[in-house]
Amino acid sequence: MVDWNLAVATATRLVRPGPDVSRDEARAVVAELRRHANASEEHVRGFTRMGTDEIHDTPVLVVDRPGWVRANVAGFRELLKPLLEKMQERRAGNPGSAVLGAVGGKVTGVELGMLLSFLSSRVLGQYETFAPDGRDLPAGRNGGGRLLLVAPNVVHVERELDVDPHDFRLWVCLHEETHRTQFSAVPWLRDHLEGEIQSFLAETDVDPMTFLERIRDAAQSLAGGRPEGEEEDGGRSLVELVQTPAQREVLARLTAVMSLLEGHADYVMDGVGPSVVPTVAEIREKFQQRRAKGASRLDQALRKLLGLDAKLRQYRDGERFVRAVVDEVGVDGFNRVWTSPNTLPTKAEIAKPGEWIARVHRRTES
Repeated sequence: MVDWNLAVATATRLVRPGPDVSRDEARAVVAELRRHANASEEHVRGFTRMGTDEIHDTPVLVVDRPGWVRANVAGFRELLKPLLEKMQERRAGNPGSAVLGAVGGKVTGVELGMLLSFLSSRVLGQYETFAPDGRDLPAGRNGGGRLLLVAPNVVHVERELDVDPHDFRLWVCLHEETHRTQFSAVPWLRDHLEGEIQSFLAETDVDPMTFLERIRDAAQSLAGGRPEGEEEDGGRSLVELVQTPAQREVLARLTAVMSLLEGHADYVMDGVGPSVVPTVAEIREKFQQRRAKGASRLDQALRKLLGLDAKLRQYRDGERFVRAVVDEVGVDGFNRVWTSPNTLPTKAEIAKPGEWIARVHRRTES
């Protein structure tokens, strides 16, 4: 169904070159990002009061754009394995399926590679938790992940925003370190997320060609072949196009969790920032303007199709939820959110934090 090796090769070939830096500058950036990642651990744990007696065993990997692609292909390959096996079985009885499968896998690999090449220049950092442990992609013990920092993208954005590079690098590390703390201090979180994703995929009852056509639409938009493509489907994202009623329920829960995780990271990043990042106010203002501005019409169309606009809303809505809860019940009161899957906020509670406070705190205090 998907030629994963071809996806990596295509993305690596098409990925945009990073900013112009000398070899010595590149080494200095990598070293500084590693230092900031290590320093961020103490800052984040002190501010969040999460897992202060534990030691992270998840590695910090400073990568280039092709390195980010390889890590994410490994993660996608693991997560999508059950769905692709199901789709392969569905196609097995069709005449000529072997030939069509081989050709289709290569076509999809190329198109997926095009999408990953586009995304690889936009990600500053990521906590990747689903790819298997390997020599080139080491992970923490007990199913932990790894913290990825994409050095060329960090340099590109700090130059674009014209901000202090040392402050910006630490600011980025604070956000990504918060994700590492979330997963290391909440041992059930990774399995819960994977379970929800697999539930979503298990409910997928879409014709394989329809699913692959959605990837093709996104790739054609990226190539300029159909920049208005998202308008034909009412501006829906790839995820929204394959939803069943059961999937909508799972997606609502996933949206709430991702809003919590991203909003919490933004809240921590800004909460820690003033004490360790002197220019945090300038960085935040310029970065928010960059998020809101978007780019060309083609970029906006692709963001819509891939669901990236929804991710931006998650940052905003989640941060608002965290701030409201902390203001009302304090950091320790907020941290009850990590007790179990039952104490995670629902999508409705993300929008109305008072409902989460009433449900979780009244239940535990009665």
